[in-house]
Order: sequence, then structure tokens, then C-alpha cells
Amino acid sequence: MLSTFQQCIEGLRKRKIKKKQGKALERCPQKRGIVRRLLIRTPRKPNSAKRKIARVWLPSNRRRIYAYIPGIGQNNLIEHSVVLVRGGRVRDLPGVLYHIIRGGKKSDLKMLENR
Repeated sequence: MLSTFQQCIEGLRKRKIKKKQGKALERCPQKRGIVRRLLIRTPRKPNSAKRKIARVWLPSNRRRIYAYIPGIGQNNLIEHSVVLVRGGRVRDLPGVLYHIIRGGKKSDLKMLENR
């Protein structure tokens, strides 16, 4: 019997490469970033809230990412604040794959008070 075209090219197919989450950090635990814009987003169904996120520019690799600002209540971030970004996505906000670290010497985002 003759083999079909699909059987002939079976060995030539390339496997799909899985996309890695958090590729903007380039295998680093944290990276320094500069806040470009502060936003408030609402989460996906079935949740409802007002989540605070920031558009952050990473000068080391010139990428722009969305990062979640954790904690209850107000934050002291403004444009051009220096922050430390870690990996970790927010499950109900699509496209937000990073968190901003509170406190620390390298970050302008203060720790939560009255904790």
C-alpha cells in the first residue's frame, strides 16, 4: 500500500513550545521597575471588586508589564515611583502576571500600617 501524505510528513512536524509565564523577569527572583501609570480594574466573573494595578516599566530589559499592588486600603504610589516586582499572577485579572513587593529599601511602596 502507498502511504498517505500525512504519514510521510509525520516526522517533519515541530512540537509546540510552551510559553513560560513571567518571562519579563528573565529568571530573576525580582526586578526593579518604574511606575508609569496607576489603574483600577474590575475582576472577571464571578468576583466583583476594584483591584489596584500599575503599569510598570522595567529598565533592565525595556519591557512594560502590569503588576498588582497588594494590600488593603491606600497605597502611596505615584508616577515615576521605583518598585520591586516579583512573579505571581492574579487569577481574576487577565494579563496581570506580576506582584509589586511592599516595603524594602529598593521600593517606594510602604508596608501596611496597623498590621
